Order: sequence, then C-alpha cells, then structure tokens
Amino acid sequence: MGYPTIDASNALWARAQGLIPSGTQTLAKGPGQWSDGVAPKYLCRGKGSRVWDVDGNDYVDLVMGVGPLSLGYAHPEVDAAIAAQLKDGITFSLMHPLEVEVAELVRDVVPGVESVRYSKTGADVTSAAIRVARAFTGKSKVLCCGYHGWHDWYIAVTDKTAGIPTAAQDLTYTFAYNDLDSVKEAIAAGLGEDLAAIILEPTVFEAPQDGFLQGLRRICDETGALLVFDEMWTGFRLALGGAQARFDLRADLCTFSKAVANGMPLSLLTGRREVMSVCDRDVFFYTTFGGEALSLAAAKRTIEIMRDEPVFEHLARQGHALKDGFNTIAEELGLDYARCVGFPERSLVKLAAPAGHDVDPLVMKTFVQQEMIARGVLWGGFHNVSYAHGDAEVEQVLRAYREVLPLLDAATRDGSLPERLRGKVLEKVFRKVDNFHVKPVGR
Repeated sequence: MGYPTIDASNALWARAQGLIPSGTQTLAKGPGQWSDGVAPKYLCRGKGSRVWDVDGNDYVDLVMGVGPLSLGYAHPEVDAAIAAQLKDGITFSLMHPLEVEVAELVRDVVPGVESVRYSKTGADVTSAAIRVARAFTGKSKVLCCGYHGWHDWYIAVTDKTAGIPTAAQDLTYTFAYNDLDSVKEAIAAGLGEDLAAIILEPTVFEAPQDGFLQGLRRICDETGALLVFDEMWTGFRLALGGAQARFDLRADLCTFSKAVANGMPLSLLTGRREVMSVCDRDVFFYTTFGGEALSLAAAKRTIEIMRDEPVFEHLARQGHALKDGFNTIAEELGLDYARCVGFPERSLVKLAAPAGHDVDPLVMKTFVQQEMIARGVLWGGFHNVSYAHGDAEVEQVLRAYREVLPLLDAATRDGSLPERLRGKVLEKVFRKVDNFHVKPVGR
C-alpha cells in the first residue's frame, strides 16, 4: 500500500495546459473525475485487466477505457487480427471485404438487425439514427432518456447549450426512465403529432420495470415514431445480442460502439432494412474512415470470441463477485449509506451521507478513490468488468474495500473526512445515471 508518485503525470499535465482545451479529449478521463494530487493522469500501458501509468505504478483497472475493453487490454487474438490487417493496409481507395464480413456477423448475432453502417464514435451513430428517424417518419421532434453524445440534437437538453441554435433546442425533449406517464404526458401535450423518435439507453444501472420498454414500443407503434436503443453500454456487454436479446424486445434502430471492437474506434448504426433504406439515397451519412480496416478486423475477432467463448458468463460471475462482495462488506459494517447497484456486468457504487451527518457524497467518493488507488485499484465508482478480470484481481479489489470502507465510516462519523483528502475533491459527473435532465414539454 502507498499513494503513488505521479511526478511524470503532473509534468505532462503542465504541458497540456493552454494547449489542449480542458486538458483532456474525454471528460471522464480528465482530472475532474480523478482526484488531482493523488490519482495518476496519464496511462501508458495495459495488459489484461491491469494498467501502468507514466510513473511506472500499476493498478487493477475497473474503468477499462470507460467501457471499450470488453475482453481486456492487449488481448492476444484481437491484437493478432489487427497486426495481420496492418500488414495489408489500414484505409483503402475502395471498399474492403471486412465491411461485408463484419456486417454479416453483426446481423447474425444481434436480433432484428437487417442493415449495418459504420462510423467511429457513439455520437456519430446516435446522431445518424435521429436523422434517419426524421427522414423515415417525416417528423422532427425527439424524446430522449440517457446520455447520447455531444451533438446539437442531444446536448440541447443539458446545460451545455452554448453554440446551439434555439431552433435545435426546441426539437428535443426528455422523459424519466421507468416512467411511462412522463412519456404519455408529452404525447398528450401534442408532442406525438411531430414525434420522429424515442431514443434511450435501454438500461443504465436501474433495471427496466415490467412493461416499461414494451410500453415505449407500443407508444411508438401508435404514434408512428421509431424506437431507438442507444446500446453504447449494453451492447456486447449485457448479452451478445445486447439489450434486445437481454430484454426480448425489438427496436427499430440500435446504435453500438465501445465493447464491439475491444478498444478500437468503431461504432455501428443498425436496424430494420425498411428504415435503414433511407440511407441509400435520402440521408447522407458517409465518412472517410467508416471502412477503416484495423477496427473492423478487431471487431470481427472480438465478436467471434464473444460468440464462441464463455465471455458473458465470465462477466456475470466476476461482476456478481464484485457487486455482492461490496454489499456484503458494507452490510457487515452496518453501512446502510453505501451500496452497489446495477447489473453485475457493469455496476455502480453509490454513497450517501449517513443519517445525522452533513457530508458531501463527492467528498466521500473522493476519499474512497484516494484509498483504493493507494491499494493499487484504479477506481472511479464503477465496476466495468472485462473477460480479463480474474479471481486474483477481484480479490484484490475486495481486499481493498475491506480496508477502505471502515476508514470511510470512521472519518465520516467523526467529521475528519475533508481533512483526510490528499487531493482535490472530484467534480460532479456530467453524465447523469438517473433523473435524466428532465425537460418539461411546456417550457
């Protein structure tokens, strides 16, 4: 145990100031979500479920690239597929066979998929899905629930609206997860007359209540809107066929990224052929790097491994061990304010102030992160389990929890928690996991 030396990280961070706006390319990776002064800022190597920072410290990684490392860092078979393709080329002047081969593979493993298009990021394909829905339905407005990227149509419902025209802001509305009444109210207020799509993350950490997703399907059928699943997190993680397979429900369009290519940049827009046919002529959605072959080679091998090996059984088993292990430790200590929620494949540690104590949960989270890092665990509040997380890594994490949670409880109850922080308090998470920026229809 020991707090890591992060001199090389801090030196790189100093060089980034003024050169890279906000200092980071990915908000979740920036120092705002990692205690500045304690946590490393730059990683340089990963293998399996472990990473090394630029100062040489190593950690069990529970973040896994913010989701994409479904099989683990440097998976030998995926890397071999990338290396083999690299010998032949990366991007070509005409189409590459992998464009067809991966599309066929996705069609075979994901229910309801009849057409597939590629891009590079999740925001690309969720935005393309909205454009396709508008073109297919001839309508303009959107109801959304969850986080869907940085493009105008979605960010208009958040407080990050600088640079977005009012006209764009007036086309997107939100609803609350597991709350069909909030959707029905929007429809009744007139939104249904011009509703092109209902788009949501099928689940984040809260499971869908009986009838919720089915109710959305029914509302879309009644209004003529399209049901769109944003499966950046659920796709190739909750099941090989994603949320459609896990919950036995069909959407009109589904978007994927993250876990599909084990870290290579690739996103998918998929759906019914009838709907996707608007991309033949009416909708312009093309990119130079859409057929980039290294990512497609990685995706092909990743999906094959998921299909042929017990990947999802492993994610569920190790995820259960972490989730149930945390909750057991918290219960044994009498910590009714600490619990782990969500699906075992991706769970969330939630902390709240104990009754009678005025303490900021962000301070509590910062302390836990600080102490987990001191015990060799890169911890951001989530358990993003991969195929590479073995029993030894799970036990290391649980051993750290057994040491850290009593320290958290003692410092919280005696009021010394702020004094025990060795770095800055974490910033609020922009990506909310519940109460999704609910914006009333009548604004």
